[in-house]
Amino acid sequence: MPRVTRRDLVRTAGVLGGGAALAHLWPWPSSIARAHALRQQAPPDPVAAAAATRHQMAATPIEATRLTDTLTMLSGPGGNVAVLNGPDGKVVVDTFILGAFAPLKQRLDAMGSSPILFAVDTHWHFDHADNNESFQQAGATIVAHANTTKRLSEPHDLLGMRFAPAPNAALPTQTFTQARTLQASGEQINLAYVPPAHTDTDITIHFTRGNVLHMGDLFFNGMYPFIDASTGGNITGMIVAADRALKLVNATTRIVPGHGPLADRGALTRYRDVLVTVRDRVAKLKKAGRSEKEVVAAGPTADLDPVWGKGFMMPEVFVGIVYNTL
Repeated sequence: MPRVTRRDLVRTAGVLGGGAALAHLWPWPSSIARAHALRQQAPPDPVAAAAATRHQMAATPIEATRLTDTLTMLSGPGGNVAVLNGPDGKVVVDTFILGAFAPLKQRLDAMGSSPILFAVDTHWHFDHADNNESFQQAGATIVAHANTTKRLSEPHDLLGMRFAPAPNAALPTQTFTQARTLQASGEQINLAYVPPAHTDTDITIHFTRGNVLHMGDLFFNGMYPFIDASTGGNITGMIVAADRALKLVNATTRIVPGHGPLADRGALTRYRDVLVTVRDRVAKLKKAGRSEKEVVAAGPTADLDPVWGKGFMMPEVFVGIVYNTL
């Protein structure tokens, strides 16, 4: 399969995106320049790009981080997964990417023979909900926000990749609109909907006894986040989500981000402050009448980029997303 890099995906997002918001992920100076650039380098086929991304990510080894006696974080082939393992059974938050179910199941089986009770989707994106069908076949109840069912049922063009609607067997089997509580092995698990932020499907998962909070892609630890404007995401919502999460946690809470290493309240606070700083800087320039191209050229994140600009989102692309979701 062809290699699809971070820059490939971001560069082609504006060309292949299905919504107007995705068309702004890359700040093309004009339609003429855009056409010229496309002639110079044709974008990869979007279906092949999705397959290649899944193939590459699925091959990533799974690493485990013990959170408590009953909670473990698994990272590697997709968004970070949290697992509650107790006498009643297992609760799994997020499911990794298609192709990674077999090694994930091996990890779960190695924790003990208790059944998988629930698989919870933090949101609809493929690297978090790709293995819903396999979990359902394994006997799990798939729990998610109602909007996740809606989004999974639609075709999407996202970051240069094309995704067909998910089959019925991959859709959540239980949904909610505002909040839901699960009980397992003495743990109370509070699921709470967050108004549109990363997408319009985001939830937080709070293991109250274990003092662990899974934030999905509301939190990219140590890097600029991707905000999916095509399904409702926006920068202000991301900040609100971080503020809400900070009210749930304390100095000893372990916070599982959608991507990046295990975090604590300090890491989440730093992330929130960066989002506010970038939002405010871009908003000031936009209010002054600067175009997206001019704002990107002004480099409003230049002092932050050495630390925060080394993740999935390139700084200029993140600035473009912020500009277009204000």
